[in-house]
Amino acid sequence: MREDWTECTFEDLLDYEQPTKYIVKSTKYSNNYKIPVLTAGKSFIKGYTNETIGIFNDLPTIIFDDFTTATQFVDFEFKVKSSAMKILVPTSKLVNMKFVYNCIQVNQVRNDTHKRYWISVYAKKKIQLPPLVEQNAILAKTEEIFSDLDNGIATFKKAQGQLKIYRQAVLKQAFEGELTKEWREKIAKTQDIAYQLPTAEELLKQIKEERQNHYNQQIENWKKAVKEWEKNGKVGKKPSKPRKLKELPSFSKDELNEFVPLPKNWIWSKVDKIIDHNPHSIKAGPFGSSLKKSFYVERGYKIYGQEQVISGNHKLGNYYINEEKYQKLFSCAVKPKDALISLVGTIGKVLILPDDAEKGIINPRLIKISFNRFYCPDFFKYYFESSYLKSLYAHKSHGATMDIITLGIIQELPFPLFSLQEQHQIVQEIESRLSVCDKVEQSISESLEKAEALRQSILKKAFKGKLLNQAEIEQCKQAADYEPASELLKKIKTEKLAKEQEKKNLTTKKKSKK
Repeated sequence: MREDWTECTFEDLLDYEQPTKYIVKSTKYSNNYKIPVLTAGKSFIKGYTNETIGIFNDLPTIIFDDFTTATQFVDFEFKVKSSAMKILVPTSKLVNMKFVYNCIQVNQVRNDTHKRYWISVYAKKKIQLPPLVEQNAILAKTEEIFSDLDNGIATFKKAQGQLKIYRQAVLKQAFEGELTKEWREKIAKTQDIAYQLPTAEELLKQIKEERQNHYNQQIENWKKAVKEWEKNGKVGKKPSKPRKLKELPSFSKDELNEFVPLPKNWIWSKVDKIIDHNPHSIKAGPFGSSLKKSFYVERGYKIYGQEQVISGNHKLGNYYINEEKYQKLFSCAVKPKDALISLVGTIGKVLILPDDAEKGIINPRLIKISFNRFYCPDFFKYYFESSYLKSLYAHKSHGATMDIITLGIIQELPFPLFSLQEQHQIVQEIESRLSVCDKVEQSISESLEKAEALRQSILKKAFKGKLLNQAEIEQCKQAADYEPASELLKKIKTEKLAKEQEKKNLTTKKKSKK
C-alpha cells in the first residue's frame, strides 16, 4: 500500500438504511409509469409503478442484496421489490459512492450460507482507500477503459442476438419445407418406386392400421390372460381389459387457415397421430403426493425432472425410487428416445433421452412423449423449441399466474406430419447449419468471459494503486485539494460520528415527549 493511502472498512464509508418503507405495495407494473422498482440482482428493474409515497431519493446510493451480495449503483429515484436488501448510503459527503461501488465489485465473499451479509461480513471488510483526488482520477481512467470494453461487449452481444435470429430463421424454413425443397424435387424425379415418399394420407392410413393391429393383439393377449386366470380358480385380480388410445378431433378448417401453409404431401396433425400406440405414450408427471421426498432411495429407478431437461444432461441428479414405487407409477415411466418436456418456468424445453438413459419416471414438472415409428424424436425437439410453436402455445397460457404448458395445451397444438425420410433429412439440414452457429456462439461466449475477466483485472489493479502511472499520480498530488487518505478518513469519521450523535439526540427527544 502506498504511503498516502490508508486502510479502512466499508462501514467507515457506508451506512445502511432498511428498505421497508420503500417497498412497492402493488406489483401491477406498467411501462407508462415513471418510478422504477428495483432489485439488486441481474434483472435490476422489475417494472415501473405509479406509487408516489415511499420513494428513495437520497442519491447516489448502492443497493445490496443481503443474501446473495449482488449490488447495483443507483443515481435515480426508485422503490424496491423486497426487504431482502440494504440501501447503502455514504457516512459523509466526502465519500465517493461510485468509487466505493467499484471497490465492492473486487471484494466479493462466499455467499453460500443463508444469512444477512452486510452487517455480519461486508461492513467489517478491510479495504485500501486512496486520496479523494486519486479516487476521481482512477474512476476517470477505468471508465475510459470500460467504455472501449463495453463497446466490444455490445458488438459481441449484438452478434449473439443475430445468431438467435438466424437459428429461428433456419427452423422456420425447416418447418415450412424450404430446407428440403430441392431434396423433395430430386426424389420426385427418381423413377425407382422404392425411393418415392409416402403422402401424409398414406401415413395416416398406416398409423391407423398399425394402431388397430396393436390393439387387436392386446385384446388377444388379454383374452388368453383371462382364460388362464379362470383356469386357476380366479385367484387374484382379474386382468384388466386394454384401453384403446384416445383419438383427438381433427383441426377445423378455420384452425388450419391460421397455421402456416405446408408443402405438398405434408399435413397438420394433432399429437395423437405421432405418439406410440400405448395409452400412456403421452403423460404428465404424477401428482406431488404420489412422489414425496420420503419415497426417495439411494439407488433404483431414476426420477427425471427439469434439472435434466433444462441442462440437456440426462445424467444429472441423484433422486431414485424403489421397484415397488416404480411399478405403481409405471404410467409415468420413460425409455430411450422419449421426449421430456418442461412444463413451468423454463417452459417448452425438450430433452430426448439417449440410448444409455437410466430406467425411471418423470416428476410432476414434466410431460413425457413416446413416439410411433413414423415420427423422428430429434425433429420433434427442434419443432417444439421453435419460436413458431412457442407463439402458438404462449397465448393459450395467457392469464395464468406464471408461464406454463399443460397436457391439454399440447393436445391442441399442430404438428407437421410427413415422411420419416424427410424428417431425418431436415434434422441433417438443421444440424449442419446450427453446428456453425454453435462454434461462433462458443467463440463469442469465450470472448465475453475474457472481457469480464479483463474488467475484474482492471478493477483489481485500480484498487491496489497500480492503474495510474507515475506521471498521473504526480498530477493528482499537484491538485489544490489534494490530501493524504488518512486525513480524508479522519474527516469522514468525524462527520459520521456527528450524524450518529444527531440521531441519538433525535431519539432522546422523541422518548422524552412520550
